[in-house]
Amino acid sequence: MSRVENKSTETGSNMRRVFVADLGGTHLRSAVVDQAGTIHFHAKQHTPIAESAQDIVDALVAAERECERQNAAAGYSIDAISVVAPGTVNVAAGSIVKAPNLPFLSGFNLTGALSHALKLPAILENDANAAAVGEMWLGAARGLRTVVCVTLGTGVGGGIILDGKLWHGVNDSAAEVGHMCVDPFGGVACTCGSRGCLEVYASATAIVRMTREAKPRHPNSRLQIDNELTSESIYRAGVEGDELALEVFRRMGVYLGIGLANLINILNPEMIVIGGGVVNGWDLFEKHMKHEVAERAFPLLADQVTIVPAECGDDAGLLGAARLSFDSDLKN
Repeated sequence: MSRVENKSTETGSNMRRVFVADLGGTHLRSAVVDQAGTIHFHAKQHTPIAESAQDIVDALVAAERECERQNAAAGYSIDAISVVAPGTVNVAAGSIVKAPNLPFLSGFNLTGALSHALKLPAILENDANAAAVGEMWLGAARGLRTVVCVTLGTGVGGGIILDGKLWHGVNDSAAEVGHMCVDPFGGVACTCGSRGCLEVYASATAIVRMTREAKPRHPNSRLQIDNELTSESIYRAGVEGDELALEVFRRMGVYLGIGLANLINILNPEMIVIGGGVVNGWDLFEKHMKHEVAERAFPLLADQVTIVPAECGDDAGLLGAARLSFDSDLKN
């Protein structure tokens, strides 16, 4: 559920507004968000086909200036910039340590470049961490303080909030839940260099791979003639009762449940929020996921945790980016 239609009665000229951008490998989403969580001037475009970090900076600057122009026409100003990106980030330095989908950004000080170009303070955060903050602020985890957010997209990301605080770990690399091992024996190779990671069983990429692998067992599946498989087309087949698609989502749910049971036993959260595009298949994998959790997590912990789909959709990262900016301003 998008928060774009969130209409607050608290809007006013004294309310801060921040330009936020979610820099993905496929899409660049941007908006202006105010302190009530209302999203203004929402935009989505393909991430530029870039050859250098400066190309990305230019795209972000252009998006901010367009938002600033529209915001000024409405009588408001933008006070800060907050960007979220996939991969490992150095929050304090405002730099991207490693971005697998945007390798030319690795080692680049993104906030410094944006602040220099736009003369505004800027912060940077990992996209899955920001999504967790967004869901705790205005999504499924409103009012809770110990939450895990698992994002099922092209890969699998995570964000952990402990006692109301985002957990970064010692070098801002915490919550790589997609790379916990859920199949140590004969596991599928993962791009991280390990094998049997949750990401190779519960991501959109994994769903497509597992469907291709299982095709020989289901000669009558409608997916046999689909040469351009996507997780969405596999989901649609599953809704219509296709046995191949149902097998894949069952398998995906089992591995996801194993991973969630590990998180529950270690962190004892109040809630686990499942987000990302793959969550659209919730009705096909939920019972298998929850069965594994019940089988593998400590009963007391499993009884106390709620596992729910995310509510903020693609806006979770934008909302989290805004909230992090407002919180950072309070600390300074």
